[in-house]
Amino acid sequence: MICRFLDARVNAGLYPEAVLWDVLTLEATADGIMDAAVLVTYEGRLRSPEMQDEAWREAQWDKVARAISALNSRWLSHLAGPLDMGQIAVACALGYVDFRHDARKWRRGNDGLAQWYDAFSKRDSMIATVPTA
Repeated sequence: MICRFLDARVNAGLYPEAVLWDVLTLEATADGIMDAAVLVTYEGRLRSPEMQDEAWREAQWDKVARAISALNSRWLSHLAGPLDMGQIAVACALGYVDFRHDARKWRRGNDGLAQWYDAFSKRDSMIATVPTA
């Protein structure tokens, strides 16, 4: 909502009307990836070891993995198109997964999405916002 508001304020065009539902779907998918990935992180970092639930953590990760698989199998043509907020949201979510869950190897079996992300992550804006800690 905030991104859409800011986009409208400056007429950035990151929510093009012709593909609005695709952009919103990608943005929501990225939000879902982030929600589940952050929960996996919190389970391991904030809960005491005896309170952690491995089955729950894996169920959250399964949400991430299924969303990534869907992006790879259904959304590459949109991701390869003109820049929009859906692409930015997906790239940010994948960047977080790389940062906190690199050991999960999300790229395995998702070659097209991995290639897209590798190219997208070379954008100046992505390089400038890579987390360090």
